[in-house]
Amino acid sequence: MILLRLQGIFAGYGGSQVLSGIDVSIAAGEAVALLGRNGMGKTTTVRAIFGLIRPTSGRIEVAGRDMTGAPPFAVARAGLGLVPEGRQIFPTLSVRENLIATARPGGPWDLAKVVALFPRLAERRGHLGSQLSGGEQQMLAIGRALMTNPRLLVLDEATEGLAPLIRAEIWDCLARLRAEGMAILVIDKNIAALSRLVDRHLVIERGRIVWQGDSADLAADPKIRERFLHV
Repeated sequence: MILLRLQGIFAGYGGSQVLSGIDVSIAAGEAVALLGRNGMGKTTTVRAIFGLIRPTSGRIEVAGRDMTGAPPFAVARAGLGLVPEGRQIFPTLSVRENLIATARPGGPWDLAKVVALFPRLAERRGHLGSQLSGGEQQMLAIGRALMTNPRLLVLDEATEGLAPLIRAEIWDCLARLRAEGMAILVIDKNIAALSRLVDRHLVIERGRIVWQGDSADLAADPKIRERFLHV
């Protein structure tokens, strides 16, 4: 089953076009990386998926349902969970309040399961969001998204700016989620970690998908990394 399909999406900001006919599909249980240099359209793709900007043309489907231009709450109800760039937790709410603020009952994820996945959050349950470290805030952002009981988890810059030990913990968490059957779309610059996690890599350049393949394909083609990723 295809959980998410983008077909010919054009989108941008004001008079500036960022996406130029992007096509993406993600199946149930699949983990996919979206790669590209800064400014090539990765975050804009995420914003279009979640209804934070409206495409000027094209179609976005969630589980076969047309969600083009749907408001963010409708996209979340359809089964997509977002861990946004910059975390964007609620700084004046406690850890517990952050988690229950977005909770959607009826699925496997609840407060007990989230804090079992991230024991640090259990230890800091009464702390305000603003009192957490960057790594703890990222754990909270992931936990908050899981509390919506998504079928597809989308992470924009999953480990940016985090200490190495915290990064490792986040990657371990994502591996556990994938092992449980969670579909994942992840943006990050750590290609080595992504290659151990995902089924496919999509490379975006100037608002278009210009290459896709599995981790072995990416490792075997250094020209792709040099031309589009600068790594």
